[in-house]
Amino acid sequence: QVQLVESGGGLVQAGASLRLSCAASGRTFSSYTVGWFRQAPGKERDFVAAITWNGLGTKYVDSVKGRFTISRDNAKNTWYLQMNSLKAEDTAVYYCAADSAQYRLSPRSSDYEYWGQGTQVTVSS
Repeated sequence: QVQLVESGGGLVQAGASLRLSCAASGRTFSSYTVGWFRQAPGKERDFVAAITWNGLGTKYVDSVKGRFTISRDNAKNTWYLQMNSLKAEDTAVYYCAADSAQYRLSPRSSDYEYWGQGTQVTVSS
């Protein structure tokens, strides 16, 4: 059974940092593009960041560029989202996801086959 489990969310003040992790089990995702999405209350699930299978390509939504960094450790079957200088508008449930296309870096949630259950990030202003 394939599972993606996010961790690292929480309640922080604006300007703080958090590091989200996504630990995968049940299959190896070293050949997959992996990414992060977020969903704020009453809104659609939006793309945040993605990274290619080899870590050499990344893509970010404009609103997080320069503040968030996506990375991965294929040996651990885990990927991360380092979030710095958090803002109130970053408040959302964050989901990790995996896309079997190695280089696609797609911002479309429909391109990702596997999903975690989400972790809440709340940033107080």
